[in-house]
Amino acid sequence: MRSTGAGRLGAVGVVAGTCGIVAGAAAYGARALLARQAALARRRIGKPLGEVAPSADRVWKKRYGDPVDLLVLGDSIAAGLGADHPRHTLGGELSRRLARATGRSVRLRTAAEVGAGSSRLAGQVAGLPAGYRPDVAVVVVGGNDVTHRVPVAESAAHLAAAVVELRGRGAEVVVGTCPDLGALRPVPQPLRALGSRASRALAQAQRDAALAAGARAVTLADVVGPFFISNPDEMFSLDRFHPSTQGYKRTAKAMLPSVLAAVGHESRVPFGHHAPPTGPRPARPDGHTRRSRRSKG
Repeated sequence: MRSTGAGRLGAVGVVAGTCGIVAGAAAYGARALLARQAALARRRIGKPLGEVAPSADRVWKKRYGDPVDLLVLGDSIAAGLGADHPRHTLGGELSRRLARATGRSVRLRTAAEVGAGSSRLAGQVAGLPAGYRPDVAVVVVGGNDVTHRVPVAESAAHLAAAVVELRGRGAEVVVGTCPDLGALRPVPQPLRALGSRASRALAQAQRDAALAAGARAVTLADVVGPFFISNPDEMFSLDRFHPSTQGYKRTAKAMLPSVLAAVGHESRVPFGHHAPPTGPRPARPDGHTRRSRRSKG
Protein backbone atom coordinates (compact mmCIF):
# COMPACT_ATOMS: atom_id res chain seq x y z
CA MET A 1 0.00 0.00 0.00
CA ARG A 2 1.30 3.48 -0.86
CA SER A 3 1.53 6.05 1.91
CA THR A 4 -0.37 9.25 1.42
CA GLY A 5 1.34 12.63 1.70
CA ALA A 6 -0.48 13.27 4.96
CA GLY A 7 0.70 9.92 6.26
CA ARG A 8 4.28 10.71 5.41
CA LEU A 9 4.06 14.12 7.08
CA GLY A 10 2.53 12.50 10.13
CA ALA A 11 5.36 9.99 10.33
CA VAL A 12 7.91 12.75 10.03
CA GLY A 13 6.20 14.65 12.82
CA VAL A 14 6.23 11.62 15.10
CA VAL A 15 9.92 11.03 14.44
CA ALA A 16 10.75 14.71 14.97
CA GLY A 17 8.75 14.81 18.17
CA THR A 18 10.40 11.65 19.43
CA CYS A 19 13.83 13.03 18.62
CA GLY A 20 12.97 16.24 20.45
CA ILE A 21 11.90 14.30 23.53
CA VAL A 22 15.05 12.18 23.43
CA ALA A 23 17.24 15.26 22.90
CA GLY A 24 15.51 17.08 25.73
CA ALA A 25 15.93 14.13 28.03
CA ALA A 26 19.58 13.81 27.03
CA ALA A 27 20.18 17.51 27.65
CA TYR A 28 18.51 17.28 31.04
CA GLY A 29 20.56 14.20 31.86
CA ALA A 30 23.74 15.93 30.73
CA ARG A 31 23.00 18.97 32.87
CA ALA A 32 22.32 16.77 35.86
CA LEU A 33 25.57 14.86 35.26
CA LEU A 34 27.59 18.07 34.99
CA ALA A 35 25.98 19.44 38.14
CA ARG A 36 26.91 16.29 40.04
CA GLN A 37 30.45 16.43 38.69
CA ALA A 38 30.81 20.10 39.65
CA ALA A 39 29.69 19.29 43.20
CA LEU A 40 32.18 16.41 43.30
CA ALA A 41 35.00 18.66 42.09
CA ARG A 42 34.20 21.26 44.76
CA ARG A 43 34.33 18.58 47.45
CA ARG A 44 37.63 17.21 46.12
CA ILE A 45 39.27 20.62 45.91
CA GLY A 46 37.85 22.17 49.07
CA LYS A 47 39.75 25.09 50.62
CA PRO A 48 42.81 23.58 52.30
CA LEU A 49 44.82 26.70 51.45
CA GLY A 50 42.36 29.11 53.02
CA GLU A 51 41.58 32.34 51.21
CA VAL A 52 44.59 34.51 52.03
CA ALA A 53 47.70 34.47 49.85
CA PRO A 54 51.18 35.31 51.21
CA SER A 55 51.86 39.05 51.08
CA ALA A 56 54.84 39.78 48.85
CA ASP A 57 54.55 43.57 48.60
CA ARG A 58 57.94 45.15 49.23
CA VAL A 59 60.96 46.47 47.38
CA TRP A 60 62.82 43.48 45.98
CA LYS A 61 66.61 43.66 45.47
CA LYS A 62 66.60 47.08 47.13
CA ARG A 63 70.36 47.44 46.83
CA TYR A 64 70.05 47.69 43.04
CA GLY A 65 68.23 51.04 43.29
CA ASP A 66 66.33 52.82 40.49
CA PRO A 67 63.17 50.77 41.18
CA VAL A 68 60.67 49.50 38.66
CA ASP A 69 57.09 49.77 39.93
CA LEU A 70 55.32 46.44 39.29
CA LEU A 71 51.59 46.05 39.86
CA VAL A 72 49.83 42.65 39.87
CA LEU A 73 46.06 42.41 39.49
CA GLY A 74 43.54 39.62 39.01
CA ASP A 75 42.52 36.47 40.83
CA SER A 76 44.03 33.96 43.27
CA ILE A 77 46.77 32.99 40.81
CA ALA A 78 47.82 36.62 40.52
CA ALA A 79 47.63 36.89 44.32
CA GLY A 80 49.82 33.79 44.77
CA LEU A 81 47.49 31.45 46.68
CA GLY A 82 49.26 28.11 47.04
CA ALA A 83 52.81 29.47 47.28
CA ASP A 84 54.72 28.47 50.41
CA HIS A 85 56.50 31.81 50.84
CA PRO A 86 55.98 35.42 49.64
CA ARG A 87 58.98 35.21 47.33
CA HIS A 88 57.33 32.28 45.53
CA THR A 89 54.06 34.04 44.73
CA LEU A 90 53.63 35.16 41.13
CA GLY A 91 54.44 38.75 42.12
CA GLY A 92 57.44 37.71 44.19
CA GLU A 93 58.86 35.49 41.46
CA LEU A 94 58.33 38.13 38.77
CA SER A 95 59.91 40.81 40.96
CA ARG A 96 63.08 38.83 41.65
CA ARG A 97 63.48 37.74 38.03
CA LEU A 98 62.78 41.23 36.71
CA ALA A 99 65.32 42.73 39.11
CA ARG A 100 68.03 40.25 38.14
CA ALA A 101 67.42 40.78 34.43
CA THR A 102 67.36 44.58 34.51
CA GLY A 103 69.77 45.34 37.34
CA ARG A 104 67.07 47.48 38.99
CA SER A 105 65.15 46.94 42.19
CA VAL A 106 61.43 46.20 41.89
CA ARG A 107 58.73 47.78 44.03
CA LEU A 108 55.82 45.34 44.06
CA ARG A 109 52.19 46.19 44.74
CA THR A 110 49.56 43.43 44.64
CA ALA A 111 45.93 44.40 44.09
CA ALA A 112 44.83 40.88 43.08
CA GLU A 113 42.16 39.19 45.19
CA VAL A 114 41.48 35.54 45.90
CA GLY A 115 38.22 34.57 44.21
CA ALA A 116 38.13 37.56 41.89
CA GLY A 117 36.64 37.45 38.43
CA SER A 118 37.13 39.93 35.61
CA SER A 119 34.29 42.10 36.90
CA ARG A 120 36.39 42.96 39.96
CA LEU A 121 39.31 44.35 37.99
CA ALA A 122 37.64 47.77 37.89
CA GLY A 123 37.52 47.85 41.69
CA GLN A 124 41.14 46.76 41.95
CA VAL A 125 42.22 49.61 39.69
CA ALA A 126 39.94 52.12 41.39
CA GLY A 127 41.39 51.13 44.77
CA LEU A 128 44.90 52.20 43.81
CA PRO A 129 46.22 55.47 45.28
CA ALA A 130 45.40 58.41 43.06
CA GLY A 131 49.04 59.28 42.41
CA TYR A 132 50.24 55.71 41.86
CA ARG A 133 51.84 55.23 38.44
CA PRO A 134 53.17 51.69 37.89
CA ASP A 135 55.76 51.06 35.20
CA VAL A 136 54.19 47.73 34.32
CA ALA A 137 50.98 46.01 35.38
CA VAL A 138 50.51 42.23 35.14
CA VAL A 139 46.95 40.90 35.00
CA VAL A 140 46.02 37.24 35.39
CA VAL A 141 42.31 36.47 35.57
CA GLY A 142 39.66 34.25 34.01
CA GLY A 143 39.40 30.95 35.86
CA ASN A 144 36.58 32.17 38.08
CA ASP A 145 34.75 33.59 35.08
CA VAL A 146 34.71 30.11 33.55
CA THR A 147 33.58 28.34 36.71
CA HIS A 148 30.84 30.94 37.24
CA ARG A 149 29.81 30.76 33.57
CA VAL A 150 30.27 34.46 32.89
CA PRO A 151 29.73 35.18 29.17
CA VAL A 152 33.01 35.40 27.31
CA ALA A 153 32.21 38.79 25.77
CA GLU A 154 31.39 40.23 29.18
CA SER A 155 34.65 38.95 30.71
CA ALA A 156 36.71 40.29 27.82
CA ALA A 157 35.01 43.69 28.07
CA HIS A 158 35.90 43.97 31.77
CA LEU A 159 39.51 43.10 30.98
CA ALA A 160 39.73 45.63 28.14
CA ALA A 161 38.31 48.38 30.36
CA ALA A 162 40.92 47.63 33.04
CA VAL A 163 43.73 47.74 30.47
CA VAL A 164 42.53 51.14 29.25
CA GLU A 165 42.44 52.47 32.81
CA LEU A 166 45.92 51.15 33.57
CA ARG A 167 47.38 52.59 30.40
CA GLY A 168 45.73 55.86 31.34
CA ARG A 169 47.96 55.80 34.42
CA GLY A 170 51.00 55.45 32.17
CA ALA A 171 51.50 51.72 32.71
CA GLU A 172 52.52 49.10 30.22
CA VAL A 173 50.22 46.10 30.68
CA VAL A 174 50.89 42.37 30.35
CA VAL A 175 47.89 40.03 30.43
CA GLY A 176 48.31 36.36 31.27
CA THR A 177 45.28 34.73 29.66
CA CYS A 178 43.03 32.20 31.36
CA PRO A 179 44.87 28.92 32.06
CA ASP A 180 43.64 25.68 30.51
CA LEU A 181 41.21 24.22 33.05
CA GLY A 182 41.60 20.87 31.33
CA ALA A 183 44.70 20.39 33.49
CA LEU A 184 42.60 20.12 36.68
CA ARG A 185 42.67 16.42 37.54
CA PRO A 186 40.13 16.66 40.42
CA VAL A 187 37.51 17.67 37.87
CA PRO A 188 36.01 14.52 36.28
CA GLN A 189 35.19 14.01 32.63
CA PRO A 190 33.28 15.25 30.68
CA LEU A 191 33.19 18.39 32.84
CA ARG A 192 36.97 18.76 32.55
CA ALA A 193 36.82 18.70 28.76
CA LEU A 194 34.07 21.33 28.75
CA GLY A 195 36.12 23.44 31.14
CA SER A 196 39.11 23.16 28.85
CA ARG A 197 37.08 24.27 25.85
CA ALA A 198 35.52 27.18 27.75
CA SER A 199 38.82 28.37 29.22
CA ARG A 200 40.54 28.30 25.84
CA ALA A 201 37.68 30.26 24.28
CA LEU A 202 37.99 32.87 27.02
CA ALA A 203 41.78 32.99 26.63
CA GLN A 204 41.41 33.74 22.93
CA ALA A 205 38.92 36.52 23.63
CA GLN A 206 41.18 37.93 26.36
CA ARG A 207 44.16 37.93 24.02
CA ASP A 208 42.22 39.80 21.34
CA ALA A 209 40.76 42.30 23.83
CA ALA A 210 44.13 42.93 25.48
CA LEU A 211 45.94 43.53 22.19
CA ALA A 212 43.19 45.82 20.92
CA ALA A 213 43.46 47.87 24.12
CA GLY A 214 47.24 48.17 23.80
CA ALA A 215 48.41 45.47 26.21
CA ARG A 216 50.75 42.56 25.69
CA ALA A 217 49.29 39.08 26.09
CA VAL A 218 50.80 35.77 27.15
CA THR A 219 48.82 32.64 26.32
CA LEU A 220 49.35 30.66 29.51
CA ALA A 221 47.74 27.52 28.09
CA ASP A 222 50.56 27.41 25.52
CA VAL A 223 53.59 28.63 27.43
CA VAL A 224 53.04 26.89 30.76
CA GLY A 225 49.96 24.67 30.40
CA PRO A 226 51.87 21.59 29.16
CA PHE A 227 53.95 21.51 32.36
CA PHE A 228 50.81 21.44 34.51
CA ILE A 229 49.28 18.69 32.38
CA SER A 230 52.39 16.47 32.28
CA ASN A 231 53.56 17.02 35.85
CA PRO A 232 50.51 17.88 37.99
CA ASP A 233 51.93 16.57 41.28
CA GLU A 234 54.76 19.08 41.11
CA MET A 235 52.98 22.01 39.49
CA PHE A 236 49.81 22.07 41.63
CA SER A 237 49.53 22.84 45.33
CA LEU A 238 47.72 20.91 48.02
CA ASP A 239 44.24 21.62 46.65
CA ARG A 240 45.27 20.43 43.13
CA PHE A 241 43.67 23.59 41.75
CA HIS A 242 46.10 26.45 42.44
CA PRO A 243 49.77 26.43 41.44
CA SER A 244 52.40 25.23 43.88
CA THR A 245 55.68 27.00 44.52
CA GLN A 246 57.09 25.17 41.49
CA GLY A 247 54.01 26.09 39.48
CA TYR A 248 54.48 29.77 40.24
CA LYS A 249 58.17 29.60 39.40
CA ARG A 250 57.34 28.08 36.03
CA THR A 251 54.54 30.60 35.37
CA ALA A 252 56.72 33.60 36.26
CA LYS A 253 59.54 32.31 34.08
CA ALA A 254 57.10 31.86 31.21
CA MET A 255 55.64 35.38 31.55
CA LEU A 256 58.95 37.18 32.11
CA PRO A 257 59.84 37.85 28.43
CA SER A 258 56.75 39.99 27.92
CA VAL A 259 57.32 41.81 31.21
CA LEU A 260 60.89 42.57 30.15
CA ALA A 261 59.64 43.75 26.77
CA ALA A 262 57.08 45.96 28.52
CA VAL A 263 59.82 47.82 30.43
CA GLY A 264 61.93 48.15 27.30
CA HIS A 265 64.55 45.58 28.25
CA GLU A 266 63.84 43.09 25.46
CA SER A 267 62.60 43.57 21.91
CA ARG A 268 61.90 39.94 20.96
CA VAL A 269 59.53 37.53 22.67
CA PRO A 270 59.05 33.76 22.20
CA PHE A 271 56.10 31.65 21.10
CA GLY A 272 52.91 32.30 23.03
CA HIS A 273 53.73 35.96 23.64
CA HIS A 274 51.82 38.60 21.70
CA ALA A 275 52.57 42.29 21.26
CA PRO A 276 49.96 44.93 20.43
CA PRO A 277 50.08 46.83 17.13
CA THR A 278 53.01 49.23 17.01
CA GLY A 279 52.14 52.59 18.45
CA PRO A 280 53.26 55.17 20.98
CA ARG A 281 54.08 53.83 24.41
CA PRO A 282 52.25 55.26 27.42
CA ALA A 283 53.84 58.44 28.69
CA ARG A 284 54.75 58.90 32.31
CA PRO A 285 53.22 61.85 34.18
CA ASP A 286 56.59 63.61 33.76
CA GLY A 287 56.31 63.15 29.98
CA HIS A 288 58.94 60.41 29.69
CA THR A 289 58.37 56.91 28.33
CA ARG A 290 59.62 53.62 29.76
CA ARG A 291 63.31 53.05 30.18
CA SER A 292 65.40 50.15 31.35
CA ARG A 293 68.99 49.61 32.31
CA ARG A 294 70.96 46.50 31.54
CA SER A 295 72.56 44.61 34.39
CA LYS A 296 76.16 45.52 34.98
CA GLY A 297 78.74 42.92 34.18
